[in-house]
Formats: sequence, structure tokens, C-alpha cells
Amino acid sequence: MSTRPARKKFSLVQKLIASYAAMTLFTMAALVFAILGLFSLNKTAREIANKDLVFIDSINKLRDSIVAQERYAGKYSILKGPEFVALFQRREIEFNSLLSSFDKSRHLMDKQALQKLYADFQHKSAALFTGNTVEIAPLQDSSTKIVTFLDQLYKREQQLLNAKIDSADEKENSTVRWSLILSLTGFILAIAVAAFSIFNISAAVTKLKQATHRIAEGDFDYDPQIPAGDEVGELAGDFSRMAERLKVLEQMSLDASPLTRLPGNIAIERVLSRRLTEGKPFAFFYADLDNFKAYNDTYGYVKASEVIKITAELIHQAARKIAPNDAFVGHVGGDDFVIIADCEPAEKLCREIIADFEAEIVNHYSAEDLACGAIEGIDRYGVARVFPIMTISIAVVICGKEEFSSAMAIAKAAADLKDHVKSHPGSSYMFNHRRKNR
Repeated sequence: MSTRPARKKFSLVQKLIASYAAMTLFTMAALVFAILGLFSLNKTAREIANKDLVFIDSINKLRDSIVAQERYAGKYSILKGPEFVALFQRREIEFNSLLSSFDKSRHLMDKQALQKLYADFQHKSAALFTGNTVEIAPLQDSSTKIVTFLDQLYKREQQLLNAKIDSADEKENSTVRWSLILSLTGFILAIAVAAFSIFNISAAVTKLKQATHRIAEGDFDYDPQIPAGDEVGELAGDFSRMAERLKVLEQMSLDASPLTRLPGNIAIERVLSRRLTEGKPFAFFYADLDNFKAYNDTYGYVKASEVIKITAELIHQAARKIAPNDAFVGHVGGDDFVIIADCEPAEKLCREIIADFEAEIVNHYSAEDLACGAIEGIDRYGVARVFPIMTISIAVVICGKEEFSSAMAIAKAAADLKDHVKSHPGSSYMFNHRRKNR
């Protein structure tokens, strides 16, 4: 791999930030302008709804109230009925209530003028109801003054309201117009920047594509020749590191068992050496099938190979289930398997493997052999013997850097311990520090 010195360059993020700065500025300006415009329009709308329209409505209600009071007073002057006094007083309370609700900050002078006019109206109505006078004309004159004042007030407020509405419409049009202008400007800048960025990284992407094809074809030493310094350069470095890793994995694949696809001796030794270097205690499991040769001689290599393959799957599944954290499963060869995992779940893992194996192995014997519980065969010394149904023996070596200095020492300890385990009938497991038979 090439080791060219990395040139100082801006990262893609820095380039994009610099390139999109103007676009972001215009977009944010459009957004802020639109928000401020909407806020102003909302404020105007709330002011119209909560103040202007309420005030105009109050003016109309005051006008209706004073007209009704004049009418009841007129009827009283003719009919002298006490019910008209009651109706007058009810409208009088309504008028005072509406007048008291006026906004003092905006309509203080209007309120004071109305209070003065209404005080004169009340004085003349009181004279009428107490019998001090029978003339209705003075009361009508006072009522006319109030109505005239309210009509002028209504006209003034209506003109102010129309002015506010016109101003709001103009502000709305201005907000929409400038928001569109700023947004369009930002959009145009975005297209220009995108085109420029695509043009600049196109060559690098092409080189990465070529590197992908070369690595896929097995040329793990291929260098895409992309200078370091930005994300594309870092990606090119990742490609190179990936190629190195694939080269290692290819070597491991050549070492793996063609039947079980599990890693072989080279990978096992590499993992053991790494674990010893880390210095943390771990468990090394050496699993071996008992009476496998007799089974192979009786049922043939096809059935025996099937048992090897299924056993590998059971061990692999149990390791992933019980010890999922960095558990390693390897195939030494034949009917010998290796597991490298943490110490804590070691005993549980052994029990899981044995239980799964015994539940599965009965499916690979004939009904007659299962009924007998054994098969007849010839041992490695040429002597005819009766061999029990296949079982599994597991030797577990608890490893630490202070106890074992190499992978070879661990393998030897496991092989010695395995001979002790196999001396026990049935499936069993044994630890190097404490003995445990199933």
C-alpha cells in the first residue's frame, strides 16, 4: 500500500459549509422575514379582534341602549307605567357596564366625554321619573347628543379599522414577495453549489468505484490513488484497510473446514494469542465426539459427515446463545471442535451443548441400534467391540496469561484434560481447576 504523506485539505463538510453559506444566509433571511411578517400580521389580527372590533361592537350596543332608554322614558311620560321605569333602569345598568369596559389607555377621553353626556341624560331622566317635569324634549335632546357622539365615534373607529386592514394587506403582500425572492435566490445558489460539488467529487467517486471492482476481483493490494485530507480521502483509506482485512479473511477462509466452514488451526492460534495478550482470563473448550469412528465405520462417511456438520451447527448456536460476547468457534478437524469464550458462562455452555447434542444424535441412528443402545464395530486395534450411542466430551481449560504463555501450551493442557473426560461414560465435561461430570 502507498504511504504518501497526506496533504492538508479542507474536509467535505468544511467545503460544503463554505459553499452553502450564502444559500443558508438567504434561506434564513427569508425564514426570519416570513416569521416576523407573520408575527406582525398575527399581532394586528389579534388587536383587531380583541380591541377594535370589540370597541365598535360596544359602540353599537351603547347606541342601542341609549335609544331604548329614550323610548322607555317617552312611554313613561305618556302612560306612567312603573314597568317602563324598570326597563329603563335595566338598560341604564347595561349602558354603565359597557361604558366601564372601555380601554382606559386608548379611549379615556371618549369615555370621559360619554360619561359627561350620560350624566346629563340621567339627570333629565330622573327629573321626568320623579315628576319634577313632564317635558320629554330635554331628555330627547340629551339622547340625540349621545347618539350623535356615538355615530361619530363609530365612523372614526371604522376608518381606523379599514386603515389597519389595508396596512395588514400591504404587509402580507410584502412578506410573501420578499420571502419568495429570498427563497428563490437561495434555491438558485443551492443548484449551483450542488452542481459544483458533484463535479468536484465525481473523479474521486469514479476512482473508488474502480477500487471496489479491483478489490472484488481479489486485487487486495490495489491503491485507488486518492489523496487524503477530506472524507473521500478517508474513505479511500478505509478501502485500503478493508482490502488488508479481506486479505487476512481470505487466508482464514483457506484455513477453514470445507465441511463446517468453521475457522481452522491458524485462526484458533491467532485468537488464543490475542486473548493471552489482552491479559483477561478466558475459557478454552475442547469438544470431542465419543465412539465416532465406530459410527463412521457402520453408517458410512456420508452419515458421519452429516453428524460432524450438525454438531458444528449445534456448538455454534449454543455459543451464540450462551456466550454471545466475542465467542469464537473453531474446527480443529475430524470430530474435534474448539470454543474460546468468557469464563463466566462456561459451565452453562457445556450443559447447553450436551443437551442439544443428545437430543439430536438419536435422529442419526436406526431404531434397532437405539433399542440396543449400542452398535457393533471394530476398534482402532482391530478388535470387535460393542460401542454405545455416540456422546460428546468437553474439556474446559481456564486460561490466564500468568498460567499459560502460548497457544501451544493451552492446546496441550486441553488435550491432556480431554483424555480424562473421555474416560467417563456418557456425555460429560471437566474443568482444569475443578472437576465436574454430567
